[in-house]
Amino acid sequence: MSPADLSPGFAAGEMDAAPLLRVRGLQKSFGSNRVLESVDLTVGRGRVLALIGPSGSGKTTILRCLNGLELPDGGTIDVAVASASDRGPGGSAAGRGERSAAPLTIDFAAKTSPKELASLRDRSAMVFQHYNLFPHKTVLQNVIEGPVIVQRRPAAEVTAEALALLDRVGLTDKRDSYPFELSGGQQQRVGIVRALALRPQVLLFDEPTSALDPELVGDVLRLIKELADEGWTMVIVTHELEFAREVAHEIAFVDGGTIVEHGDPRQLLRNPQHERTRQFLHRLLNPF
Repeated sequence: MSPADLSPGFAAGEMDAAPLLRVRGLQKSFGSNRVLESVDLTVGRGRVLALIGPSGSGKTTILRCLNGLELPDGGTIDVAVASASDRGPGGSAAGRGERSAAPLTIDFAAKTSPKELASLRDRSAMVFQHYNLFPHKTVLQNVIEGPVIVQRRPAAEVTAEALALLDRVGLTDKRDSYPFELSGGQQQRVGIVRALALRPQVLLFDEPTSALDPELVGDVLRLIKELADEGWTMVIVTHELEFAREVAHEIAFVDGGTIVEHGDPRQLLRNPQHERTRQFLHRLLNPF
């Protein structure tokens, strides 16, 4: 399998089609703490949305709601019908089962069924800040666990795809290594490969470089940029503003559990319209 076989392979103009992901009025509380007030966002097919904002603003909770790791208290999430261009290895919606091929709408104000949550989780894959690899499993075992156990895909097929992905990121020789034997940058690349192996429609990144030593950040950011250039649909929580400016099609500033401001990255970062955005960017760019 060549690297070209691992990309979504969008046709010309396809990235400008109807949105792949639409969120309206998303709300989430933990006890008396209201974390998300009413979040609206839209991500086009093959587009990259970067979420920025202070710690505790709700960015990670948004991602966890999109992945079904947290159950929202209200609001709706719509995911468009799957197409071959949404897929990584294999490029086939059928490869992940019929439940993922149809469009999905979940209204969290109503009772959410286990089937709906399973379908939501099957459509996205999360790359975590602290890698979250299984410490007792090898690199290859970490990558194939989800596709084989959860998605029930053939082990031989999944293993072949996993090895192709590991080769792409330069980690073939680490296939039998355990996470403790890897550097932070290598662990995060395994985390990205693990997400790609699930053939998601949407890749979710939760501050993927914040736990890395500075000299390891570049390799991970370059890999994410390659995926963006290939047309993967992504939502990225990041404090790397230059990276967001270069990679994202749209950027959203999150504060107090709401989307305060969103727009073109270059315009928003150069000339924010809201005072809260200006204050945040000033503090981030002038920490001392």
